[in-house]
Amino acid sequence: MRYPPEHKQATRKRIVREAARWFRQQGADGFSIADLMHDLKLTHGGFYRHFKDKDQLFAESLVHSVQDAKSKLTSQEGNERSEPSIRTIIERYLSPWHCANPGDGCPVAVLASQMPRQSRRVRDSFDRAVHDYVEGMENVMPGKTTDERQQNFLILISGMAGTLNLARAVPDEQTRRKLLRAARDFYIQCFSKD
Repeated sequence: MRYPPEHKQATRKRIVREAARWFRQQGADGFSIADLMHDLKLTHGGFYRHFKDKDQLFAESLVHSVQDAKSKLTSQEGNERSEPSIRTIIERYLSPWHCANPGDGCPVAVLASQMPRQSRRVRDSFDRAVHDYVEGMENVMPGKTTDERQQNFLILISGMAGTLNLARAVPDEQTRRKLLRAARDFYIQCFSKD
C-alpha cells in the first residue's frame, strides 16, 4: 500500500517529536533507535527512510526541543498577543514541575553537559538551537540594546539550567525545592522589573 507524500512528512515529524522527548528524558546514549521505533509502532528499518543515522535525528530533535521549551515558557493563557513577563518565565523554568519532567522541558538543562562528546553535526545543531533560544527570548529581557538583552538572557539561561541540573541531582525533595526557590527569588530580583 502506497502512502501519500504528506504521510511520510507526518511520520518524520512524529519521530522527531518523540525522539526530542526521549533525548531529553534519557540522554544521547540512553536508548536505541529500535526501542524508539518500536514505541512508535514503526519498523526499525523504516527509520532509515527518514534519517541517515541517530546523529541526524539528534540534531533535528534539538531544534524541536528548543522550540517546544520556548513555547512552554512564553505561552500566555488566554492572551496570544502579549509577551509573558521575565518573572513568569523564571517561575516556569525553575518550577518543581519542570524539575520533575526533563523529557518535556528545556534541552539546554538536560543535554548541555553531553554536547562535548557528540559529533560536530549535533554540536552545531545545539549551537544554532541556543542562538534561536536567545533571539526568541531577548524581547522579554531587560537591557538597553539587543546585545545587552541577549547577554542577559545567556547569563540567565546558563544559571537556571545549572540550578535545574543540581536540583535534579539532589535526592532530597526539601533540598530540591529550596534550591529552586532560592534561584527563582535571586533571578527574579536580578532580572524582573515587576
